[in-house]
Amino acid sequence: MRRKKASSAAEAHPAGLAAAQHLQTLVRIPTVAPPGDAPLPPEVAEIFARHRAAMEECYPRVFAAASVETVGRAGLLLRLPGTVADRPVMLMAHQDVVPVPQDWEAEGWEFPPFDGTIADGHVHGRGTLDDKGALVVLLDALESLLEGGWSPARDVYLLFGADEEQHGPSAVAAVAALEERGIEPWLVLDEGGAVALEAFPGLKGPAAVIGASEKGIVTVELVVESLGGHASTPPRESAPGILGGALVAVEGSPFPSSLHDLSVEMFEGIAPHLRGPLKPLLRRARSLRGPLASVLPRLGPELAAMVRTTAAITMLEGSPAQNVLATRAKATLNCRVAVGSSVEDTVTHLVAVIGDERVSVEVIEASEPSPVSPTEGDERWDALVDAVAASYPDAVAVPYVMMAASDARHVARIAPAVYRFSPLLMDKKQREAIHGPNEKVSIDSLGRGVEFYRALLTGPALGPAA
Repeated sequence: MRRKKASSAAEAHPAGLAAAQHLQTLVRIPTVAPPGDAPLPPEVAEIFARHRAAMEECYPRVFAAASVETVGRAGLLLRLPGTVADRPVMLMAHQDVVPVPQDWEAEGWEFPPFDGTIADGHVHGRGTLDDKGALVVLLDALESLLEGGWSPARDVYLLFGADEEQHGPSAVAAVAALEERGIEPWLVLDEGGAVALEAFPGLKGPAAVIGASEKGIVTVELVVESLGGHASTPPRESAPGILGGALVAVEGSPFPSSLHDLSVEMFEGIAPHLRGPLKPLLRRARSLRGPLASVLPRLGPELAAMVRTTAAITMLEGSPAQNVLATRAKATLNCRVAVGSSVEDTVTHLVAVIGDERVSVEVIEASEPSPVSPTEGDERWDALVDAVAASYPDAVAVPYVMMAASDARHVARIAPAVYRFSPLLMDKKQREAIHGPNEKVSIDSLGRGVEFYRALLTGPALGPAA
């Protein structure tokens, strides 16, 4: 492994330098939550306790001004009281991160993943983009505003999940508590989209893609049972072989593609800023839904995922030994359900393309696509677009359907407008590093993220009620 020399940024966004130091502190605390919703083991609970203490030390004004309660296993729900309690705002991020292999050097990390190394104008490490970078810029913005004497015009809730990467039981607990109290957030903003470079062919500058909905999620297990036996006398068809045929069928028969209204709005918003052959097509996205739905999947996995349900083969199980026939072969599929489709549609498609009764299709976990939040012409959407303009003036702000799952999906049932956006600049390589090696965020981007939240919190939409 070639390890780069760590360095500090001599010239960077002033707010970014402070945020980088805070982010480094938090990245060094490996907040990896175990699966399930059982109480955290003592050693993991201690790690999250250290993380909370570090947040309180970095942001003393925020924690002094807010009421703070623990939700779920180690989630935090803060309330900054405003002048009025109507139209409360909820801003979200999550504290937990995905794990890193013990042999992280073999995975290709340039710096130790939990060192938070500051080098080459970036903070490196697990969680810098997902999602501690967004957590830090939000808290830095609030801390600086409070230091200047600002107080919110209306209640601001902060929800920091502790197990978003494990389907969000902390967020579920927080939503249940808010619902019991009759609190309906007027505006919710969680992680999701980003200020993306290289997101669209022909777009030279950045696109601030703001999730106005998110795909549903279905975890499916394909299971084949067999008699097993000694490997010296294999049957004509084994359980893994039958399962392999099913997996080939799934990958060879993609879900049908279609262009949702939200995707049409995104493409029409991007079109004026494009160069090349896509520009005239996307300008007419509304009338060219069918052709675009056919063409876009050929331009790369990101664009393909925008227009269809996807199924990723993620886990495989077979025989426990090299000379034993498998009595049971199992594959796990992670499916992301397109807005406009459903969990039922997804399972029906899988059963049809597999076409083999020997393969059982079992749904392990499922949630439907989220409702679509208001966009153009709504003051909440306009507030987000204005905050983007204040922090990334060269970015084109457009709505989109978020393809991953977030804690926001749990909040959607009690809030009329839920958006998903991290105000951090990410090129294609950085987006690919989320959940992978060499996750990093630029110091300049952290500074702009602070500007975004300052602009959002002080803008007219979040000001006094009319």
